[in-house]
Amino acid sequence: MSEDQEEQIHTTGEFGEKRDNTRGHIRSFVLRQGRVSNAQQRYYEEMMAKVGVPYVAAPHNLDTVFGRGSEEAPKILEIGFGMGETSAAISAANPQNDYLGIEVHTPGVGSLCKLIAEMGLTNQRIVQHDAVEVLRDMIQPETLSGAHIFFPDPWPKARHHKRRLIQPPLIALLASRLKPGGYIHCATDWENYAEQMLEVLSAEATLENTADGYAPRPDYRPLTKFEQRGIRLGHGVWDVIFRKKPAA
Repeated sequence: MSEDQEEQIHTTGEFGEKRDNTRGHIRSFVLRQGRVSNAQQRYYEEMMAKVGVPYVAAPHNLDTVFGRGSEEAPKILEIGFGMGETSAAISAANPQNDYLGIEVHTPGVGSLCKLIAEMGLTNQRIVQHDAVEVLRDMIQPETLSGAHIFFPDPWPKARHHKRRLIQPPLIALLASRLKPGGYIHCATDWENYAEQMLEVLSAEATLENTADGYAPRPDYRPLTKFEQRGIRLGHGVWDVIFRKKPAA
């Protein structure tokens, strides 16, 4: 496939790069037809009725979604949880928090559903929808205590950088959904993307860096098998953690 053909596929159809009045943003993902295993399909059908939060273009009360208040259990958002291993590990290790994961790809959603069932997690919910629309339409201002964006698609070609998730409009929207003192934690193994993350978050006036540049990996973010292999091979991983400033 030529790059011109690839560009055409990515800018029409599922990707939806052309802006319109219903979306108003460039999607950072492609809805590929990934294979769903029998187990993933089974747990998807069984568990999404229990832990799935359907997308609705109306504000949601997260305390109602999880069945306990934010003072008792801070609400943490994760954008793009992949196959869900890290999400499940964090949820299991931090039962005092509630976690809302957003993912568009059915194999990953089914995988996390399976982990939720097997591990007996009660503090994890899932929205299978575009993250920008979930933030814009469902999450109320100043309700989140944190947000995780771990290893988003790097879109390495320079002409595709506009499709990267970490862009000023997304970070401004996400920051508006954080409580004062709430944090945004991004991680990537692409140095160029790490530089962009640091630049974009530094430019958001409502946020402040928790470190002098990149942050050390917090204990709550477990190392993935892919990350451990990369570290053994000498590859870098960069964490960027910013916190919302107190209200003026």
